[in-house]
Amino acid sequence: MKDFRFPKEIDEFIAGKNYYIDETGMSDSSVLIFDDMVLKIQPEKKSLKNEHEMMGWLKNKISVPKILCDVLENGLDYTLMTKIPGKMSCEEEYMSRPEFLVSVLSDALKMLWEIDISDCPVKNDLSTVLCEAEYRVEHGFVDVDDAEPETFGKNGYRSPEELLKWLCDNRPEEDFVLSHGDFCLPNIFIADDKFSGFVDVGRTGVADRYQDIALCFRSLRHNFDGTYCGKSYGGYADSMLFDALGLKPDFDKIRYYILLDELF
Repeated sequence: MKDFRFPKEIDEFIAGKNYYIDETGMSDSSVLIFDDMVLKIQPEKKSLKNEHEMMGWLKNKISVPKILCDVLENGLDYTLMTKIPGKMSCEEEYMSRPEFLVSVLSDALKMLWEIDISDCPVKNDLSTVLCEAEYRVEHGFVDVDDAEPETFGKNGYRSPEELLKWLCDNRPEEDFVLSHGDFCLPNIFIADDKFSGFVDVGRTGVADRYQDIALCFRSLRHNFDGTYCGKSYGGYADSMLFDALGLKPDFDKIRYYILLDELF
């Protein structure tokens, strides 16, 4: 197990308590899971400020963690927060029930869309996000090896620069709602067969409805086909999500927002 050294303020909360390390996902964070708390350790960055701001703004609006203690030390941020009840929606007990799982995910999306965004402090419209993408491309922060196989290379875009240009030249019309920003199965929790809360809200803010639809679509497909977890599950069809949402899918927007995510 990795040897962690904790700031004094954090250690006062967790000293002597057992934990395990959550290795789900591909972020640059270390996530320590206690019985009733979660400690997230990550480099200081803009999305961290957004995450803390949104956790405060979302209080009493929808279930997200509450910060118990936050310490910045030696370039690392240590955020100790409450633990969302239940399990990640990619657990086998939910993956084996695809219609149920899709129903819970669609409920979570609808809950987000019902929240009044008039005073939301974080705006993730395309003008903002494409500027961030440009910065990441210019500074070499895009990992092409983490992209979908068809995104870059022989039959895809020659480089992140070319993809960025295409995204800037083909911006769709935006339909603003409250967006989680990284609506993937490990970030949505279920308890007692109902949606119980979100984690990782660093990209949450006002954005197009299809930001979340697209990443949910991709996450469902790759969790069920075994791309993410190494085990495939039957009974799932892409149409289930749109039937549950009562929407006719806009596959052009789905493709756009999945491609946009390749730069993050």
